[in-house]
Amino acid sequence: MKRSISAEWLKLRHSRIGLVLAVLPVISLLIGCTNYYFNQGALQNSWFSLWTQVSLFYGEFFLPILIAICCSYVCRLEHLNRNWNMILASPVSVASVFLAKLIVVSILILFAQALFMALYWLAGNLFTLPGPFPVETIGWTIRGWYVSLSISALQLGLSLRIRSFATPIGINLCAVLIGLAMYTAKLGIFFPFSLLTIGMCVLSQNKLTDIQNILSWMVNMAYIIIFASMSIRWLRSDDIVSS
Repeated sequence: MKRSISAEWLKLRHSRIGLVLAVLPVISLLIGCTNYYFNQGALQNSWFSLWTQVSLFYGEFFLPILIAICCSYVCRLEHLNRNWNMILASPVSVASVFLAKLIVVSILILFAQALFMALYWLAGNLFTLPGPFPVETIGWTIRGWYVSLSISALQLGLSLRIRSFATPIGINLCAVLIGLAMYTAKLGIFFPFSLLTIGMCVLSQNKLTDIQNILSWMVNMAYIIIFASMSIRWLRSDDIVSS
């Protein structure tokens, strides 16, 4: 496993994925801050009002897209020059290959979440918002990262199956829309993309009950296990055709 993770980092060493990880949070903050600036008369809840604006675009659209881009990128080299054949012929288990990619993607997304929080804190200070920094937002960001693990497991499975870089990202966008519909229908706790909305308190900052909190963590863990198991089983049983 350690060797597999090291190999994944080596692939990313000279890539531009770090630029993508930085640009998308910055864009979402700029859009959210612009909305907040021009609507300060209606947004009177200080730090929490700013959070509703910046997290709306980030949590609903930019973060899921970022996850899909990272997953497609870490699978990109395997689909070139018959690299899958070499990987599967190496003395490394299929589970290690998949889990190494999942761990690397999770670290990349954790970096994006930390950057988003730092930018949110900076924006709040630039707006000279009254009151202390809301520590609740740190918990919301961590929950968003945890939910991103199930989405990452799903996207990795798609990126392993589909050689196209863009197709899994397009599927991701469709899932985002389904997630919004599920959230509106009060069924969001049963769908990973809706769980991201709930976890980061994007559309509502109401505190989850203990039962809702436990259920969301259990459902998300179940999705991580299901998606990871399906992908690993497929890698073990199906022939992979690499270009």
